[in-house]
Amino acid sequence: MGALAWLTPRKRAATEASVLAGEAAAEAARKTERPEPDFPVAGDTRAAAFFDLDNTVMQGAALFHFGRGLYKRRFFHTRELARFAWQQTYFRLAGAENAEHMADVRSSALSIVKGHRVDELVAIGEEIYDEYMAGRIWPGTRALAQAHLDAGQKVWLVTAAPVETATLIAARLGLTGALGTVAESVDGVYTGRLVGEPLHGPAKAEAVRALAIAEDLDLARCAAYSDSANDIPMLSLVGYPYAINPDSRLRVHARDNGWRLRDYRTGRKAARVGLPAAAGVGAVAGGAAAAAAIRRRR
Repeated sequence: MGALAWLTPRKRAATEASVLAGEAAAEAARKTERPEPDFPVAGDTRAAAFFDLDNTVMQGAALFHFGRGLYKRRFFHTRELARFAWQQTYFRLAGAENAEHMADVRSSALSIVKGHRVDELVAIGEEIYDEYMAGRIWPGTRALAQAHLDAGQKVWLVTAAPVETATLIAARLGLTGALGTVAESVDGVYTGRLVGEPLHGPAKAEAVRALAIAEDLDLARCAAYSDSANDIPMLSLVGYPYAINPDSRLRVHARDNGWRLRDYRTGRKAARVGLPAAAGVGAVAGGAAAAAAIRRRR
């Protein structure tokens, strides 16, 4: 009232009424949100969606669950279990990616499947999906993928997991297909080597870019979904990036850049399962820790 004290009572009342009206209008405008346009856009066939797998579509790591199934089928020996258990511990304690150690992990992981037939592991993968994976699909993320499918768009998984595992999961979920790490095979038998490098980090972005060109997609109209800051290159490619169950780095990045967030976990933090994302190197290393834990319990 100090600033209005010199006014007559009538003018003071009129001024106060004007201030109140202005404040009410401003508050109403602030609270009135413009409705978001429909997304995904039905019939936009130059748009598509790309989903990371581990902790985005599925709780935990696909390789962790696949490894549990392989251990149950006696694919591991004691020496391999000890080596993988140590590598798992190293990554948890170091919290960083050492190139030499990563190469050792890849070599060890690929040694498990070396000499096995591709069709053998694909058949086993079908069983393992039913045993360990089917019940771990996030319903919320599954609904997001289905929305793209219902809009007539293609949906791909993009993961460092083996392409055979990723393709199986995509098929079970009714998705278009999958991009994954390719393990070399000759005459249908795994050689124990990779074709190129694991599909991880920037490699995912390159794979999505290449697929978009081949499919005549407009990346500005596409969406991508991931839980990991390692996938920022892929998320940054598209016009609609989503952080799903994000780690702390991705959560901060998403907020800073106005990306949408969805968290389907119970509580703010989800338990870490299997190797960190960077160690999901296109073979079955993720299952080693699970096998070791099962062995200890028994």
